[in-house]
Amino acid sequence: MIKAVTFDLDGVYFTEDSFQDFKRRLPKKVTDEIEVNQVLFKSNEILAFKRGELSEDQFWDFVRSSLGVTLNNEQIFQLLADCYQVSQNVVDTVKKVRKLSIKTCICTNNFPTRINALDQKFGFLSDFDVKVFSYQVGAVKPDPKIFQTLITQSGCLPTEIFYADDKQANVDSALSLGINAIIYAGFGDFVAHLQHLGVAIGS
Repeated sequence: MIKAVTFDLDGVYFTEDSFQDFKRRLPKKVTDEIEVNQVLFKSNEILAFKRGELSEDQFWDFVRSSLGVTLNNEQIFQLLADCYQVSQNVVDTVKKVRKLSIKTCICTNNFPTRINALDQKFGFLSDFDVKVFSYQVGAVKPDPKIFQTLITQSGCLPTEIFYADDKQANVDSALSLGINAIIYAGFGDFVAHLQHLGVAIGS
C-alpha cells in the first residue's frame, strides 16, 4: 500500500524548460553553451551549493566571475521566479493525493535561491508534508543518503513510497533502497503507475 507519493521539482513539478529559460535570459558575457552549462549544471561549485557547502554570495559571485553576469543576487532571484512555471497537472495531482490522506513529499537536488524564490511566487511548499532538499541533507542524488533521508522523514517503509524522477540514475538509486521508483516519462504514464499501485486519483 502506497502511503507517500514523492515528486522531483525540476522537470516534474516545474516544467522541464523552466531553468533552461533562466539560463537563456541570464545576461552574461560568456555565451559558449558548453561553458555556461559547465558553470550552472556541472561545476564543483554548483554541486557544493546544492550540498549546502557554499553560501548564496559565494556561489553567485562564482557565476558572476565565471560568466560575466552583472546582476546582483536579488535580481537573479527575481529572474529565477520569472522564468519558472509549474506543471499544472502535477500540481493538481499533489492536491488530489493529499486528499486521499497520502503523504506528499519532495526529494530534490536544489539550492536555497531557487526554493525560496519559487515558494515566494507559488507558495508550493505548503502542499507538501515531507521536504527533502540536498542542501539540507548534504548529499545530492543519486547518493542513496538523500533517499534514506526521505524514508526516515516520511515515516514509511521503502515499499510504501512512490517516487518519480526524470533522471535514470536517481531512479536506480531509489530502487536500490526498495522505493517504488519510476522514470518520469510524462504525466499520463505517471498517473497510470499511481493507479496501478492503488492510488485512485482519477483523471
